[in-house]
Amino acid sequence: MIFDDDHPRVDEMRARPAFFIGVVAEMTEVHPQTLRHYERVGLLAPSRTRGNVRIFSLVDVERVRLIKRLITELGVNLAGVEVILNMRDRYERQAAAHRAAVADLRRRHEAELHRLRRALRRATQDPGPRRPEGPAP
Repeated sequence: MIFDDDHPRVDEMRARPAFFIGVVAEMTEVHPQTLRHYERVGLLAPSRTRGNVRIFSLVDVERVRLIKRLITELGVNLAGVEVILNMRDRYERQAAAHRAAVADLRRRHEAELHRLRRALRRATQDPGPRRPEGPAP
């Protein structure tokens, strides 16, 4: 993999459009016309420049490689590829939502733990010498 997966912006960088169709065709060993066909049938959705030129991201390149593998190695037809990719996309959206929910829950728990620790420290601190009760002299 080109990027370190621990980098906080790795998904953002991988999704950034960076490659023209000819480069993607070379990278994936898929003919540019095939890439255009995949886009027409809805398997790919590359970004477009203002001049309407296709620009692919690393995520798009990985998707092309998956499509190619499903077709050539596993014998899946385009309709089957579409079903598999839709299921995969739905799973990834759900997984991302779950990760976000877990991160939010973790932040809330850590904040509550911090609050409780502060309260415990305040409650157990030595208040110092006590004054005698009664009227002040």
